[in-house]
Amino acid sequence: MTPTRRQLLLASGMALSTSVLGSGREAEAATPKDTLIIARSLADHFSLDPAEAFEISNGDVVNNLYTRLIAHDLSDFTKLVPGVARSWEISEDGLTATLKIRTDLKFQSGRPVTAEDAAFSLHRGVILNKASAYIIRQFGWTEANVRDRIRAQGESLVLTLDRPYAPELLFNALNAAIASVVDRAEVLAHEVNGDLGNGWLRGHSAGSGAFHLVDFKPKEIIILEANPGFYRGAPGLKRVIIRNVAEPEAQRLLLEKGDVDIARNLTPDQLDSLKSNPDIYVQSNPKGTTYYLGLNTAHAPFNKPEVWEALRWLIDYEGIATHLLKSRLDVHQTFIASGISGVLTDQPYRLDVDRAKALLAQAGLPDGFSATLEVRAETPWAQIGDALQSSFARGGVKLNLVRGDTLQILTHYRERKHDIALSLKALDYADPNSAAEFFTRSADDSDTATSRNAAWRNHWVIPELTQRTNAAVTERDPAKRALLYQELQREVQRHSPIITIVQEHEDNAIRRNVTGFFSGPAWDAAVYDQIRKS
Repeated sequence: MTPTRRQLLLASGMALSTSVLGSGREAEAATPKDTLIIARSLADHFSLDPAEAFEISNGDVVNNLYTRLIAHDLSDFTKLVPGVARSWEISEDGLTATLKIRTDLKFQSGRPVTAEDAAFSLHRGVILNKASAYIIRQFGWTEANVRDRIRAQGESLVLTLDRPYAPELLFNALNAAIASVVDRAEVLAHEVNGDLGNGWLRGHSAGSGAFHLVDFKPKEIIILEANPGFYRGAPGLKRVIIRNVAEPEAQRLLLEKGDVDIARNLTPDQLDSLKSNPDIYVQSNPKGTTYYLGLNTAHAPFNKPEVWEALRWLIDYEGIATHLLKSRLDVHQTFIASGISGVLTDQPYRLDVDRAKALLAQAGLPDGFSATLEVRAETPWAQIGDALQSSFARGGVKLNLVRGDTLQILTHYRERKHDIALSLKALDYADPNSAAEFFTRSADDSDTATSRNAAWRNHWVIPELTQRTNAAVTERDPAKRALLYQELQREVQRHSPIITIVQEHEDNAIRRNVTGFFSGPAWDAAVYDQIRKS
């Protein structure tokens, strides 16, 4: 019999102490060996539909509920391996891709996974057109044509493209969460008013992943139970519980008490404080997430290239990465993250106040200027903002820091109301185009533009770079394609209002008896089936 949510919470030690959550009771037991409990913030979590989920905290969960068409090798994230598709190929003219679907996979309902399920899953991603739909819609698929251009043919999934794209781009995109395969019959049984089951899938699962969903309370708790028939083998744990613990200090206390097994959102100081605890270790994983400054060229003086260049020389890159945040970040000055094909690793900039002042003088600003910098009021945003305010002041640039929560700051940035915005770009899928389309494609600066990426948000109109970005997506030679992306990065690095500063490491604090946790370089790459507890 499936345990109730209350039984699971009690068995896993989630009756927490007064000092942490004010429950008035001491923890009843340590976490059992067959259950993993993760403490993290679930503030942005609202949907578990793989066609819709596009927030940091729900990405990992979706990755464990579903099997994607193509998977990554867990030991080498640059390699693609079979997922729902056991093999794939593309025609000589580059217009047709054929994926052979495995015959040994079953959904949690017991139904076999078929090519029809795979086609339906891509259909609904295109038709629902949620935030991540651009990943697959870029291949010319629309509501009007998707059922003709994505179709099941026996045990194969056949994809018709509108032009010959780089094969690695297509197959990397089919590794994204939106390419997760859902149980067509189960989803349609819960369709309401033509929503293709979206309302139901927000809080239920219909996949063939390592786990299935037992309970989901948005911004509170998620409970997963193992799928013993998972294609990589039965998971090492029977269940995983993800608990919303917003405060990092509360996460640390729970971890030290043994009430949780992994804390996902600790600050550098808290992580340092755990290094002497023999029961806990800290695991660091490079993430494909870069932090950058966006300079709004619609606001003077950010319409001057000399100002773009000057600000690059007013950033203490090494101080931010190594000292301020204690190696949670790496210096990185290009928009494609390390670990992705075509990345440019050049670091031509450093803190040089005299050079910055000379450039400001050339721009007619010998006494500097004042501007606002909008940052999120949390780690590492707040610390980076303080460091920028300090180093910019040395060059005569007075920054007024505007701090707010994630939604406030992001909304203001998306509305193009900022002077300078500190923002990030996460790895949506493991291809250089994931970043390039966000930074180097912008030919329409109007408020009705369909692409509202970083270039658009900063009123940076770049038709020539847009053409070069479009050419890179169709270059079928991987080596030549990598060079095209390196050239794009050099252009943005040296002649743009986009200033990339650092790349993120994700540090997770883990109980010593837990092994096999891997969060991966993408925002939605964590796997739970490899975890073991002793």
